[in-house]
Amino acid sequence: MPSAVRSGTFRIGGAIAVNRLGFGAMRVTGAGVWGPPQDRAGCLSTLKRLPQLDVNFIDTADAYGPEISEKLIREALHPYDGLLIATKGGLTRSGPDRWTPNGNPDYLVAAAQQSRERLGVEQIALWQLHRIDPKVPRGEQFAAVKSLLDSGVIAHAGLSEVSVADIEAARKVFPVATVQNRYNLVERQSEAVLNYCEQQGIGFIPWYPLAAGELARPGSVLDAIAKRHQAPASAIALAWVLKRSPVMLPIPGTSKVNHLEENVAAADIQLSQEEFLMLDRAAR
Repeated sequence: MPSAVRSGTFRIGGAIAVNRLGFGAMRVTGAGVWGPPQDRAGCLSTLKRLPQLDVNFIDTADAYGPEISEKLIREALHPYDGLLIATKGGLTRSGPDRWTPNGNPDYLVAAAQQSRERLGVEQIALWQLHRIDPKVPRGEQFAAVKSLLDSGVIAHAGLSEVSVADIEAARKVFPVATVQNRYNLVERQSEAVLNYCEQQGIGFIPWYPLAAGELARPGSVLDAIAKRHQAPASAIALAWVLKRSPVMLPIPGTSKVNHLEENVAAADIQLSQEEFLMLDRAAR
């Protein structure tokens, strides 16, 4: 049986050990990340399968649904024995595929408190600022995050879609445990952020980690390596992401059990250094 144990471990905030291959719970919602999922029973089965595959790091957000993802996670997995449920706040929704930042400090504090209630926990283990709102001074948003830490609403705090400068500014206000930026084999704009996180021991959560773009075409380097390992191209792309850095915490998401098992099986794929470098060069 696939197991996330074989992806290795990382300590969130230097304190909470999780298996590095996690799960992103954006897809257990309706089309456009809006409303309830079409196959609610299937989504609940997928969530319940996570601990059986040793996936103990689950990432969600109040904006997924909105609220749907957090509620389904509670229904399927509460009281979360041995699981770290991370959530995010700071984006509001007005319809499918529509996302609007709201960095008003009072809003951020209320959003975290409401997530805590929806998830049914006394304290959120990891809460992340979903976006820095450009309309609100970032220092005010960081102060709101610090207040959540100080009041015990959250245990650890992270950022999403940020630059190195943003992280450094935030770290003057509160300890940054994680950073969640878009990153995969072919989208590497956050390379400097990843390197900074590795140097500082900050967990780096790449969202959209399975993407391989043109590299997934038949006859490509990725295709050849996938055939060698008898694995899907997406699993090779995920194995590459895991090998890229010890602070990497990929969170591939799905609403289907068989796809989940396929993703977790990537933890068993041991790319050679030669394969890793071949993919690196081809992607660049």
